Amino acid sequence: MALNVADNDPFSKKQTIRSRKKRLQESSRLGQKNLQQELEALPLLKDAPIDQQEKLFIDKLRQCSVIFDFSDCVSDLKSKEIKRACLNEIVDYITVARNCLTENIYPEVILMVSTNLFRVLSPTGVDSLSDDAGAEEDEPTLEASWPHTQIVYEFFLRFLESVDFQPSLAKKYIDQKFVLQLLELFDSEDLRERDFLKTILHRIYGKFLGLRAFIRKQINNIFLRYVYEYERFNGVAELLEILGSIINGFAVPLKEEHKVFLERVLMPLHKTHSLALFHPQLTYCIVQFIEKETSLGELIIKGLLKYWPKTSSVKEILFLNELEEILDIIDGQVFKIVCIPLFKQITRSATSSHFQVAERSLALWSNEYVVQMIEENIEQILPVLLPPLCRISKSHWNTNIITLAYNLLKNLMDINKKLCDDVLNAMRIEEEKSVTKEKERINLWQQLEKMGLKNKNT
Repeated sequence: MALNVADNDPFSKKQTIRSRKKRLQESSRLGQKNLQQELEALPLLKDAPIDQQEKLFIDKLRQCSVIFDFSDCVSDLKSKEIKRACLNEIVDYITVARNCLTENIYPEVILMVSTNLFRVLSPTGVDSLSDDAGAEEDEPTLEASWPHTQIVYEFFLRFLESVDFQPSLAKKYIDQKFVLQLLELFDSEDLRERDFLKTILHRIYGKFLGLRAFIRKQINNIFLRYVYEYERFNGVAELLEILGSIINGFAVPLKEEHKVFLERVLMPLHKTHSLALFHPQLTYCIVQFIEKETSLGELIIKGLLKYWPKTSSVKEILFLNELEEILDIIDGQVFKIVCIPLFKQITRSATSSHFQVAERSLALWSNEYVVQMIEENIEQILPVLLPPLCRISKSHWNTNIITLAYNLLKNLMDINKKLCDDVLNAMRIEEEKSVTKEKERINLWQQLEKMGLKNKNT
């Protein structure tokens, strides 16, 4: 009987890390169904008498709270179109009309928004075996109900930005529970939805002072779960973008809780596998902290060195890019404190066999401010920097790296020739000592081998 190799090959059923199929589906709404009759078009708000507009507005908001099954493309077409037209109308109404946001409107708006937006999102990540193991990652899930959901987001944003909006009335409905449900939506795979959520959460943060600490705390919790538990959340980049604006508004001197957030939440994000997905936003947040308080540069650089990637060249290039942005604004006194461990790591990267990592490390010397700080601390840096540069200028496999290293050596000689000569002489002495020591070791083993042969013969 022939043995089927594929059945016994464990790799043939291997899961891909984040394999997705192109799919357009509606998120679960916990069994909500449209049990109502077909919708009837209501009169236009602009045609209604002023004393009846509030009631008609509420009726339209309730009509827009009806949910349809978008996984079925042919069902309820008339009612779906009536709802879409109604949503567009109330967006225009809230934008143009004045004094339309009466006290009775607020609970109806929040109910309509909650009904349409808050739902259980489709699970992402590794939750099933891929049909095509090893296939490239496909497109993310797009929200099937987007023709309605987009207009609901647009309406809610106009609602928050309206000149008639009163946070004192809205705070009874836009509370911690509402914000928590809003934050859960950031895990949506639909980039269009996350863009709307980013703007809306930022508006809520700006208008509701009592919710600010809660929003920051919940974002912290999302990041901590991402780093230490699942490493699976689609909206990290958008939340970091919001945080960048929040950090920019922090008062100086920074509160201790903000420094703890930097050290225990932001810095550990560097060790995640999917850093590339949100690295620009993370770097912006880090730079904002240094601009607020220059002394934090020491904590940040030591944190980068702590999480420096050992095996991922892609992440190492990201770290080097971030490092250059930090060095552009770092205080000279802080640089003096961290320069030795910092340049030990930079030289390790410069000697990397991955030429892009080595090239990016050596490119730091094209930054005038970095070169200026190196010149000011040359006596500390040169003994760390010169020996590895000499090695790669002679032995690196990539000719471009050899050229860059050689040019850098010439520049260092121009900065301080005497110190370079001293370091090179010390290198030669050490090399001679190591050569002598190696010869002694070889001679010792040869003598031991001779003694062993002699004892064997006797």
